[in-house]
Amino acid sequence: MRRKIVAGNWKMNGSKDLVQQLVGSVRSEAESLDNGVEVVIIPPAIYVSDVVARSGNRLMVGVQNVGQWSSGAYTGEIAAGMAKDQGCSYALVGHSERRQLFGETDDEVAAKVESLVASGLTAVVCVGETLEQREAGRAEAVVASQVKAALDNVVAGQWDRIVVAYEPVWAIGTGKTATAEDAQAMHASIRQVLAEIGAPAESISLLYGGSVKADNAAALFAEPDIDGGLIGGASLKADDFVSICQAMPASTNS
Repeated sequence: MRRKIVAGNWKMNGSKDLVQQLVGSVRSEAESLDNGVEVVIIPPAIYVSDVVARSGNRLMVGVQNVGQWSSGAYTGEIAAGMAKDQGCSYALVGHSERRQLFGETDDEVAAKVESLVASGLTAVVCVGETLEQREAGRAEAVVASQVKAALDNVVAGQWDRIVVAYEPVWAIGTGKTATAEDAQAMHASIRQVLAEIGAPAESISLLYGGSVKADNAAALFAEPDIDGGLIGGASLKADDFVSICQAMPASTNS
């Protein structure tokens, strides 16, 4: 059965106070969940150790970015092995904000994925099209290209450390959300691409991100190829984030 995952990406938000107030509340509520969902908190790297210390056995922790190198003279970078050493299990890679604001290329994404899976972390590979690309009818082609490029270096035995998160760029932080049907169509397309490149497509978890909220999460998670969500703003409020986790049905696929 594919893993069901709800991951909260704090982006460049947070404080020690937020960690203290939010993580304990989310952990407490997560311990009562019986739907099998894996709950992940992905704070800014500087707060990872604080989140890990409060995560208990029920919450997983991730980082928002890593460098593609294992060590060296790369001031400001964090190696995948360092994140694992601090207690992380997941790492985002290729988020649209990294691609658009920091010029991250497909080759860099692929190198980071390779480093992550080699270190034992699970890579949450982010893909998604812009509004202009969707309106031009290129959405599926753009996403397929991103998936293929990002996973080019993954080899047999590493696929269980790959998760793909589809985040239409036009829906991130805008309040706009793809309909459940549109999101499902893209997720089905991604699963087909995974099969085409020789990945075990039916066992890889696919997440939807892009203004997921408590009031639309259930409809999204009910779709057969949507295995969870990558949550932005709503993950900064314990009640909202927990409600999204609770929206995951107890059994979605096999």
